[in-house]
Formats: sequence, structure tokens, C-alpha cells
Amino acid sequence: MSNSKMIAGILAGAAVGAILGVLFAPDKGSDTRRKIATKAGDIKDSVKNSLGNLTHGIKEAYAGTKGEIDKALS
Repeated sequence: MSNSKMIAGILAGAAVGAILGVLFAPDKGSDTRRKIATKAGDIKDSVKNSLGNLTHGIKEAYAGTKGEIDKALS
């Protein structure tokens, strides 16, 4: 399984777990909506950071491979 699929699966599982936990908690509707909004923001930030890290890793791998190819062709 690739890293991106594993990260996506972990994030999806965390999102589902957080939402279900908030929905089944015995709170008022306004509190539940606030908690959902907060969790959604946290998940969004987590996804954004994970994608940034993945993009950075891909760029580094590309640069390293390109450098090796250029060196081999010289």
C-alpha cells in the first residue's frame, strides 16, 4: 500500500471517528454544531499538513532523481 493511500485512510478514519463521537455525545445542538465545526477545522489542517509533507517529499525525490540522471548523462 502506498504512503498516500495509507495517510488518506488514516485521515478518513479519524474524520469518521471524530464525527461519530460528536454526534453521539449527549450535548445540545448548538454545542454539537460547534464541536463539529472545530473538528472539521482540525481535520482540514491535518490534511493540509499531510499533503504539504507529501508534496515536499515528492519534490525532493524528483530533484534527487533528476540530479542523478543529469550526472549520468554528463
